Amino acid sequence: MVRFGVIGTGRISDWVLKGAAQDPRIVVTAVCSRTREAAESFIQRNILARDARIYTSVEEMAADPEVDAVYVGTPNQTHCAYTITCLNAGKHVLCEKPLAINAQEGRHMAETAREKGLLLMEAMVSTLNPNFLTVASKLPEIAPIRHYSSYFCQYSSKYDALKIGIVGTAFKPGTAGALRDIGVYTIYPMVALFGKPQSVKGQLQTFQTAEGVTDVHGSAYLRYEGMDATLVWSKICDSFQSTEISGEKGNLLVDEIHIARKTEFVPHSAPTSGQGAKPGRIVLSEGLPCNEYYYEFKEFADLIQSGRTESEINSLDTSLTVLEIMDEILADLQG
Repeated sequence: MVRFGVIGTGRISDWVLKGAAQDPRIVVTAVCSRTREAAESFIQRNILARDARIYTSVEEMAADPEVDAVYVGTPNQTHCAYTITCLNAGKHVLCEKPLAINAQEGRHMAETAREKGLLLMEAMVSTLNPNFLTVASKLPEIAPIRHYSSYFCQYSSKYDALKIGIVGTAFKPGTAGALRDIGVYTIYPMVALFGKPQSVKGQLQTFQTAEGVTDVHGSAYLRYEGMDATLVWSKICDSFQSTEISGEKGNLLVDEIHIARKTEFVPHSAPTSGQGAKPGRIVLSEGLPCNEYYYEFKEFADLIQSGRTESEINSLDTSLTVLEIMDEILADLQG
């Protein structure tokens, strides 16, 4: 059994608990929110948290002896402080993506976890699900890999509010924006599969708010030894392109990189100059047997029960590399 405390009672915490509830080892013994009323409403909405104690102080919840681990599901700018508080109190931490708002914060979090001998893992949902792991296992069959492309463009209702002067959490200058909110989903799987790129070149479209400049759309071109990568993310337009890994012996396709519900393999065939039949797509996996958020809690509980303090897939090194890439893309914006 892993006894969780949940920090944050917004929409993302509702989503993840639906997945956590599918692992019988997970129980929620404490909930922390800014107000008691918000925590009570959250408990009523989530059966898994029905018997949880309520806190309005992170420090007090972190001191609860009946909390083994903490899920941090609050805005990006709080991730570092809340994680450090919980690690210092001896709690393992599952922190929502992005792990931090920059690599400096991320390194502080990782160093603290390693010094304390505690588990810290970024809650990146896609890379732990079985469909993505199938894609990873198929890479040798299409090698050598020549290109990775990933799109995550999703028009945000919060953008309509932004255009009339209402700056929501997702567009908060300096701490959020399109890259940190959804662009991270295009970067993290790339790093999990291929490691750190040799070079990064990014472009951003920005929006001037009364609180400062925020990014709303972007793209990046990255170089690896023998391959390259293109990424596109947006909160001001939609895209229906899949993520594609192109190798000399075939291609691997992922329908939606943030969930990876469907994956396909397209074997390389003889060139036909556009005159012959196109190669058929072989479905590797379609749908998920469990809620998409189940897999991050399963990984987390497995690690704790086996006495390990770091995931091999959602590793701290991967999280830090992702933050370094985002820092480089955001460098001009951050001035």
